[in-house]
Amino acid sequence: MLRWSGGRALAIIFVTVLLDMMGIGIIVPVLPSLIARLAGEGISNASVIGGWLFMAYSATQFLCGPLIGNLSDAYGRRPVLLLSILGLGVDYLVTAFAPTVGWLFVGRLLAGLCGASYTTACAYVTDVTPPADRARAFGVLGAAFGIGFVLGPVIGGLLGHFEPRMPFFVAAGCSLLNFVVALFVLPESLPRETRRRFDVRRANPLAAMQVLRTHPHMTRWALAIFLTFLAQAVYPAVWAFAAIERYRWDATQIGLSLAFFGIVSAVFQGLLIGPSIRRMGERRAAFASLAVAMLTALGYAFATEGWMIYGLIVAGGFQGLAMPSVSALMSHEVEADAQGELQGAVASLQALGSVAGPPLMTGVFALCTNGRFPVQFVGAPFLVAAALFLVATLLLPRHRRLDPA
Repeated sequence: MLRWSGGRALAIIFVTVLLDMMGIGIIVPVLPSLIARLAGEGISNASVIGGWLFMAYSATQFLCGPLIGNLSDAYGRRPVLLLSILGLGVDYLVTAFAPTVGWLFVGRLLAGLCGASYTTACAYVTDVTPPADRARAFGVLGAAFGIGFVLGPVIGGLLGHFEPRMPFFVAAGCSLLNFVVALFVLPESLPRETRRRFDVRRANPLAAMQVLRTHPHMTRWALAIFLTFLAQAVYPAVWAFAAIERYRWDATQIGLSLAFFGIVSAVFQGLLIGPSIRRMGERRAAFASLAVAMLTALGYAFATEGWMIYGLIVAGGFQGLAMPSVSALMSHEVEADAQGELQGAVASLQALGSVAGPPLMTGVFALCTNGRFPVQFVGAPFLVAAALFLVATLLLPRHRRLDPA
């Protein structure tokens, strides 16, 4: 790997994902206020627009994710990562200057086109990490995500208290800094002799998911992953809107809650995933994590006071082990030259869940908070998420031989 040890390369990818996620986390606390200002709507109706914005991003990512994964298999991880990171920086600038809601959609489409850096980072990790260590490596990437959400929402909440657009300029700066760091210090991880010719048929988002049919258990894994991502859409889509509606939180309070979530995620995924996998195995860790996710969603649905959220964040920290465990299990089933394709297929599943999830969750939220539906309940979207987590748990294959020796 160009004389770079796996550990050092992983550290660089960690920083890349950290800066990327910090840029994303900055904008979350202020997005409801910006939508409400541009659309001239209240929080309930603004949440619907927010759901469609998330959907636009995810739909574009679904169409482009397999293309990005296959391009990285053919031309290397480094150029794909660099273009993805730079594109996100441009997106934040477009959003910062957006004069209408329509321009917010332009920004989301651009972000979806270039937002595959995490997918390519996962493929990079498989290049430089032995199979037995991949679950822990995926957990390290999860920790970078968590730490990014410690710093990002705090900055966004504080800056958004003065001006909702200001955090978008800071997010653009984070992405551009991310680009500069990666440009100078990130080596290529995929040797030329292990690359394969680019085939546009494999870049088709539906054809790319054919890799999920190469093992008899892959279909069930795929459906469980899709339902998990569908359920998880409740958090980015509804969290800020629900906090404003139920607890009357401002951008700073929303940012602090997301930062606390990031701390818990970093601790669980960065420090506890290794011991948990060794003790339970990847299969059992996936089961336990999804069960915790279901119970936590139920807790969010019925939490009547803002301070309860912090206890639920701690209790639900273990759910962060689900995707690293599942990703590691699935990576054992494909060849080294198809890891990018696998991660592209998983990204497509995530995008499909994220396409359907935000309008579903914000639609339920708006319906149950607009004062016209017979049942008015802010926690309704979290009940829907809990049901989806339950079904995903029941779908997971129970065969012990799925765990690597």
